[in-house]
Amino acid sequence: MFPIRMRFWIGRRYGSVRSIRGVRVLIVEDELYMAEAIRDGLRLEAIAADIAGDGDTALELLSINTYDIAVLDRDIPGPPGDEVAERIVSSGSGMPILMLTAADRIADKATGFELGADDYLTKPFDLRELVLRLRALDRRRAHSRPPVREIAGLRLDPFRREVYRDGRYVALTRKQFAVLEVLVGAEGGVVSAEELLERAWDENADPFTNAVRITVSALRKRLGEPWLIGTVAGVGYHISPQPDRG
Repeated sequence: MFPIRMRFWIGRRYGSVRSIRGVRVLIVEDELYMAEAIRDGLRLEAIAADIAGDGDTALELLSINTYDIAVLDRDIPGPPGDEVAERIVSSGSGMPILMLTAADRIADKATGFELGADDYLTKPFDLRELVLRLRALDRRRAHSRPPVREIAGLRLDPFRREVYRDGRYVALTRKQFAVLEVLVGAEGGVVSAEELLERAWDENADPFTNAVRITVSALRKRLGEPWLIGTVAGVGYHISPQPDRG
């Protein structure tokens, strides 16, 4: 791990690299000194970064915040890095994953790529190399941006994970965003609770849960009046082209 006295030296040691503007990175690393050294070095390059020291914290932060890239150590307490990677991939966010590992075996790297990793970096590594790899992942991400969707005064940007209603920014949780993305993608068509559960949750979701109803209700309130999400009794939900003002 990096000694404390080296944390700020790392960023200066390798000089300035062109900044990645507007990128937020989640660092999942249980060695605190190393995680802080990476975070401080990235901040010198104008890259925002949060730290998660274990799998549970990583999953919690991913459920609350929107990140552009995950820097993920495979060997962490709690749910391992492999499980966190699988959850990121299954969420459908398209977030690139850069895996960190102390192992340099081809078999280990192959397993990581099979799990959905986009790049691999073996410890120890230079911060400059990490920044260059993050820059490459960011370029790749920018070239595959999904289209912005608009309906009934609602603007949903899947790439930036942002939602606006009549020009007003609406803060949503990851689950609320996932549900809204499915509804907007239906272009006014009715989406059943079962389909929402299948597409916005994972395969382990309880088909008898009321999670869909609760999430849609909270989402409806977040979007505000007049109500934009309509309910078709016994069928499902849809984005109403003429919001209910009643």
